[in-house]
Amino acid sequence: MRFIATRFPTPARLGQALGLAAAALLTLGQTALAKPTFRNVVLILSDDHRYDFLGFHPDGPEFLETPNLDRMASQGAHLANAFVTTSLCSPSRATILTGQYMHRHKVVDNQRAVPEGTRFFPEYLQAAGIKTAYVGKWHMGHDDDSPRKGFGHWASFKGQGTYFDPEFNINGKRQKFEGYNADVTADLALDYLKSVGEKRFFLQVGFKAVHYPFQPAKRHHGRYDKFDVPRPQTMSLTERNYETQPNWVRERRYGIHGIDHMETGPLDADPVPSLPALYRRFAETVHGLDENIGRILDYLDSSGLARDTLVLYLGDNGFALGEHGFYDKRDAFEESIRIPMLAYAPGRIKPGTTVSQMALNLDVAQTILQGMDVAQPSGTPEMSGRSLVPLLLGQATDDWRGHFLYEYHWEWNFPATPTTLAIRTDRYKYVYYHGIWDKNGLYDLETDPHERHNLIRVPAFAERAEKMKSQLFAEMAEAGGLTMPIRPPKGAQFYDRKLRR
Repeated sequence: MRFIATRFPTPARLGQALGLAAAALLTLGQTALAKPTFRNVVLILSDDHRYDFLGFHPDGPEFLETPNLDRMASQGAHLANAFVTTSLCSPSRATILTGQYMHRHKVVDNQRAVPEGTRFFPEYLQAAGIKTAYVGKWHMGHDDDSPRKGFGHWASFKGQGTYFDPEFNINGKRQKFEGYNADVTADLALDYLKSVGEKRFFLQVGFKAVHYPFQPAKRHHGRYDKFDVPRPQTMSLTERNYETQPNWVRERRYGIHGIDHMETGPLDADPVPSLPALYRRFAETVHGLDENIGRILDYLDSSGLARDTLVLYLGDNGFALGEHGFYDKRDAFEESIRIPMLAYAPGRIKPGTTVSQMALNLDVAQTILQGMDVAQPSGTPEMSGRSLVPLLLGQATDDWRGHFLYEYHWEWNFPATPTTLAIRTDRYKYVYYHGIWDKNGLYDLETDPHERHNLIRVPAFAERAEKMKSQLFAEMAEAGGLTMPIRPPKGAQFYDRKLRR
């Protein structure tokens, strides 16, 4: 937009015209006055990849090989305190794409479709003239693989898909592939990258790996069988591990997502999978994921695209592997809510950067919008995160967040985990369990990083627990997060129709 006049305007009119011009640019959804920090963005999302299963991570298994994720950290940035605000696939993915908490976007489980009117941040990129593409696992709307708004190119599959010989919907046409899902996903992502030409682009790649049940590529199956599997401190079936915990924690050990449930069988039982076997398959699946991320990084480097591209990697939630007797996510324990997050941008991000501030899946949308210098159009839904760009570039951020909220709603098809609300600071975590007659939780993560000792009934911590509870509910109420969207049990609609006859 240009200002044109037949004579010199007055200073007041000139200021007014410039203001209108700036407003018009923002309305278009693009700030054209400054060179974007990143011309292109590749967002890589994995499934169930826990925060410490990285080769360079000091708390991970010593035998795990992830040279490409290690490379992202050594040549880019490791966001060492990254979390999700809901530890479940679809809600987390909706948070990433909307920049909103679950109580705002309403995708509260893995079956529910995205509500009408939901806005995804790639829509704003499209409006700014940036090419957008989605390749891989989508998951939101379990039985639907049709192309979604915000993406000019689409290659995905229904629900969880399959690890082997997957079928993809590519721009409305289904195509069957032979081979391993992660290999096919990387192939399709590379096909897109080779087609983008000179246009700016945003590509989101969603790997199915490493979702349970863990199935590595055949070339990697058994790769780690010779290694011993470490056993978490909190896995032992002793009174010490459970005496202060809520009752549901011990009970879940024997229910779905518990290590002594019949789905996995008692620990070390044959022929059903034992926890050590699950652990090794998990590690092998992570290795195959890393291998395919390396293929994408190699192409970006060799093609020269890496010079102008931010690669952001994260998991959609964490995953317990024996901690507290669990193998799953959903709960608010650290293994469930912490995720790996890495950023790679040669020449832009200082190699070996470690970001210690809290980073959230909630921050991804605003990070990409700011990084590509695209403004959110006026009148669109408010986002609740913060851009991570200043942290990645080593800029001072004295007013960074000191806590975040966590929420999970009970699912009738996975009833072992109660509705959970939590508030986590840099040191303490308060957890509220809704709808069950049980203890809540309070943990000092500085002195008890494995959350063995629930302090909720220790008198010296009563005041802290009350303050954190009040803050949790005050912030949830202010944000409209205390209204629970309940999904009817399977078959309820059928029985309801019969009763009305």
